[in-house]
Amino acid sequence: MTTLIVEQLKYKYHIEDESLALDNISCEIKPGEFIGVIGRNGAGKSTFCQALTALVPNFYRGAYGGHVWIDGVDVKTVTTDELCRTVGSVFQNPFNQVTGSKSTVYEEVAFGLENLGIPQIEMKERIEESLRLLGLWEYRDQAPFDLSGGQMQRMAIASVIAMQPEILILDEPTSQLDPQGSEAVFQAIQALSQKGITVILVEHKMEKIAAYSDRVMLLDQGKLIDFDTPQRIFSREDLEDYGVVRPIFTQICRSLGLRLADTGQYPVTLEEARSVLAKDRGEKNETD
Repeated sequence: MTTLIVEQLKYKYHIEDESLALDNISCEIKPGEFIGVIGRNGAGKSTFCQALTALVPNFYRGAYGGHVWIDGVDVKTVTTDELCRTVGSVFQNPFNQVTGSKSTVYEEVAFGLENLGIPQIEMKERIEESLRLLGLWEYRDQAPFDLSGGQMQRMAIASVIAMQPEILILDEPTSQLDPQGSEAVFQAIQALSQKGITVILVEHKMEKIAAYSDRVMLLDQGKLIDFDTPQRIFSREDLEDYGVVRPIFTQICRSLGLRLADTGQYPVTLEEARSVLAKDRGEKNETD
């Protein structure tokens, strides 16, 4: 099981930049956690993801300080090939991850496994499992560029999932998907998390972050503002100051002054909102 530790991470893209893209971030992410990452545009979310995959500073050169440790190994000291056996990443634009050299979806998903030298029988099992998980098995013989944008993004995710990484990093993976495609992706990601894969997800859909995350990182101007449960993060009174819109269920309960009995925080999911609303109605009926 893989532990990820970020220690005093600092970075700026250009030496002459006045502000840091990442400003002294430290945190520990436990094996199997589902971590949501939120913040306004420019908060440092994508740069943070790139640092976890060593794209910062090995590809994006700049001023770098601190460490990202994965099982005691500093990621900037290993090659991309070595790191991809442990860390998989999916970014916003699937065109950046499609090889363009394969004629079918099946072959595209097989590409990374071939490079790792995975035995053929195991390779077939992994490809089928990942394509079925993302609802793409019926498209396995299609050309990758014949897929819709949403299907292509799911193919990119399937390619990474087939590699069976211990840590999966996703930077707004559903930004180009319709609601049905988004839900399929979130369910697949949650299934992977339940299998023990650590998931780090940047997402602007706060309802999804609230529903799926074990903990939420709030970033702003490159700084780690808070790192706690969805209930605690979305109950912050100053959340709007960081450009974050609360989940709709939190907004409703906050406007009604309804909080969770055990923690005193606001509900963040539909189920939690139903529970406190039902309790509130019951108490009002008893007093009538």
